Amino acid sequence: MSYLFKSFKTRDDMTAAAVAFMTERLEDRLAQNGQAGLVVSGGSSPRPIYEALSHKDLPWHKISVGLVDERWVEPGQSGSNHDFISQTLLQNKAKAARFLPLKTADKTAALGAATLSAQYEAAFHPIDICVMGMGTDGHTASWFPGASDLEAALDIYSQDMVCAQNAQGCPVAGDHAERITLTLPAVMAARHIILLIAGEEKRRVFDAAIHKPVHEVPVNALLNAGTKLTIFWGAS
Repeated sequence: MSYLFKSFKTRDDMTAAAVAFMTERLEDRLAQNGQAGLVVSGGSSPRPIYEALSHKDLPWHKISVGLVDERWVEPGQSGSNHDFISQTLLQNKAKAARFLPLKTADKTAALGAATLSAQYEAAFHPIDICVMGMGTDGHTASWFPGASDLEAALDIYSQDMVCAQNAQGCPVAGDHAERITLTLPAVMAARHIILLIAGEEKRRVFDAAIHKPVHEVPVNALLNAGTKLTIFWGAS
């Protein structure tokens, strides 16, 4: 079955729809299970969504929040998704949520990956809502075209929930080549996957992705999720 594609004339309309979608599904899961798991991405597109969601009257103390990926930097350093989520989502009513950073004290992401994989496996089994973004190079999470470790991240048979990635030489990765990220099987196991796309340029990237191999446009890997995947696109 095919994924769902929801298009909106403005990013404000997209924001409102995505917040309503996430709130409803968190409420449903809380009613069924008494707790819920929300795993989120950084980036400019989701900022207004997280800020709006933080005001929602949910039992946030029953919701665990994690990260789809993280640069291997400490909180307070440039590029930290920990800081971004703390400043956007984990505010207002959502301050009560349990937050699981995607970083250890280990020197490298490769050394911290096993610990983080075990922590995320215990906290999110599976993830209830996984929020993904997309770069202009077609990457999502820290799955970058041309990354030396990309095959490990996209291994559908992997038993690891997270893995290290080296994005050295990948232009969109910028100065932060060392990453930690959810693996493809961890994302695909989520009950609901949301992909946020904003603007005409990214829409063209997405439309072209279905005609290209996944190692060239990793976001293409999400399309096999079927109706678990809902794509929100705002034109302007």
